[in-house]
Amino acid sequence: MMFFAPPPIVSTEIFTTLPEMFRTPRRTRWADVNRSGQEVHSFLEGPCFDRQGSLYVTDIPYGRIFRISRAGTWELVTEYDGWPNGMKFFNESQIVIADYKNGIMLLDIATGHVTPLLQDYRSEGFKGVNDLVFAANGDLYFTDQGQSGLQDPSGRVFRYSKDGRLDCLLSNVPSPNGILISKDMSSLFVAVTRTQQIWRAPLHDGVATKVGVFLQLHGGMGGPDGLAQSDEGEILVAHTGFGSIWHVSRYGEPLHRIVSSAGISTTNLAFDPLNPSTVYITESQSGSILRAELPIRGAELFDSGR
Repeated sequence: MMFFAPPPIVSTEIFTTLPEMFRTPRRTRWADVNRSGQEVHSFLEGPCFDRQGSLYVTDIPYGRIFRISRAGTWELVTEYDGWPNGMKFFNESQIVIADYKNGIMLLDIATGHVTPLLQDYRSEGFKGVNDLVFAANGDLYFTDQGQSGLQDPSGRVFRYSKDGRLDCLLSNVPSPNGILISKDMSSLFVAVTRTQQIWRAPLHDGVATKVGVFLQLHGGMGGPDGLAQSDEGEILVAHTGFGSIWHVSRYGEPLHRIVSSAGISTTNLAFDPLNPSTVYITESQSGSILRAELPIRGAELFDSGR
């Protein structure tokens, strides 16, 4: 990005914050490993909308899923023994969750019950799944990040096809995080946090070939995290540790920098289906949901088709 002029800045506003009744800062096993033992009140992730425009988010260290109304009111949908991260709707009544501790899980929204969908690959447990996306044909793609990084570039990317086949597409990624697939299913994009990169994996008959670097970022205390896509195929990157969302063209040219009005932990984002030019962002440091208006429209998201 150093070869381009700084992109125009888009400001954000705080839409809503986690209510005090849900904030009880304490040490957890997740915080011991990921926050050097600090007490945490929450760590919000996985924003996704239902068709009525309610926003769902995860709270990783406490195994909680919240529903947020159009007016910004929070409701606890479920609390269970897990570390839920990315989410997408499986169908109108269920959400599929990338749960670091348990694997790929299914949430029944009406009852709050969380049950396993995928817990291993060829009898081997996952490293720690992170994020996921459905393709137009109902196939599910997800990242298996664990503690991989430059010291251990063994993170993986999987495809779970609609007919029930689980395939490992990539197995050498130093910290695969956010993931998206182009609308025509020709390319897979993966946020590789520890290298500050977005990888592009062309897909041929579902097989990843000629994987390369689509975007190179820098700086910050984290790296690229959640990804989203416009209806024109442009890509938005949540850059955690930098307090920004980068909006780039299909060719990687920077178009906008969306700047956090709260903290620097901009972990993920989702477009509002009822107002597709509005994007909502999880800012995990403060436990806030940010909102910004953009001159683009978010792409339609797919579910499993089941």
